[in-house]
Amino acid sequence: MIRSGDGKAGFFRAACRHMVALALSLAAVASATAGEVTGAGSTFVYPLMSKWAATYYARTGQQINYQPTGSGNGIRQIRSASVTFGATDMPLRPEDLRTAGLAQFPIVVGGVVPVVNLEGIRPGQIRMTGVLLAAIFQGKIANWNDPAIAAANPGFAFPDQKIVVVHRSDSSGTTFNWTDYLSKVSPGWKASVGAGTTVKWPAGVGASGNEGVSTYIRNVRGTIGYVELTYALQRRLPYTSVQNRDGIYVQPSRDTFSAAVAAADWSPGSDFYQVLTNASGPDAWPIAGVVFVLMPRAAGNVGTKDALAFFRWALLEGQADAAAEHYVALPQGLVKQVEAYWAATFR
Repeated sequence: MIRSGDGKAGFFRAACRHMVALALSLAAVASATAGEVTGAGSTFVYPLMSKWAATYYARTGQQINYQPTGSGNGIRQIRSASVTFGATDMPLRPEDLRTAGLAQFPIVVGGVVPVVNLEGIRPGQIRMTGVLLAAIFQGKIANWNDPAIAAANPGFAFPDQKIVVVHRSDSSGTTFNWTDYLSKVSPGWKASVGAGTTVKWPAGVGASGNEGVSTYIRNVRGTIGYVELTYALQRRLPYTSVQNRDGIYVQPSRDTFSAAVAAADWSPGSDFYQVLTNASGPDAWPIAGVVFVLMPRAAGNVGTKDALAFFRWALLEGQADAAAEHYVALPQGLVKQVEAYWAATFR
């Protein structure tokens, strides 16, 4: 027979055990949340970032949660400290980084490519100059059989078909590299439109992300747009060759992206600020882009250590994934510069 005192004692012992178990459970949840690395930004790098995250999780158990929301949004989110890191294809200038209390370093290089949907066209079969692309995206060349397009492609019969320009509708680092390139090769574009993650487009329709642009182009005949190379290859979208700064028509590839990287002069002192568009060299792709990571400089930020461990792995061991997704690894000398920058910046 159980006396009432024993019953109360048993109740309290059971209640205590339940509270301890609940506290341990909540602590475990809090620990898991604190250990999660969150990032947002560039859609340009998303195919590689998602592959890196999956490989890294399989090897370490560390979760990397990355959302491809566009470079502009990635910059906003890291400024508001709502993510561990931001990823952007448009680097921030050193003075802007200091004002925001941020550090910046490169992780990989890719390429922006013009893609089209024309019947019977193969990848690299048609040629474009920067001046032609600027005129098309300004709406000044509005039909595929325009004499200016024919002059760059002798012997090729273009259809009598309206050109449908497709551009990004969101704040985009891909757009920054595309419009920066057009500003460098076309004084008219520079004066009337300029460069930025968002611009006032003179012509065309907008779509969100590299995914949105590539999907629109795949589904609509007569279109032309710009995406990162991996999106073009995955969706079997024909890309054009483009005349580079040396006057040579080149096709997008890891080799031509690497040639653009080789022409760059990297400086940790300026937080690696570098734009690769219209690089010199006979083999250089003219619209190469660097993906940068933004992180807070202040010590003690949750996730900083885990995020740096992930990026160190990516730079040193994740390059097979980069090659498989048609991106270009950073040169080893630059990787060493990035590691030294981390040591001096994140203490």
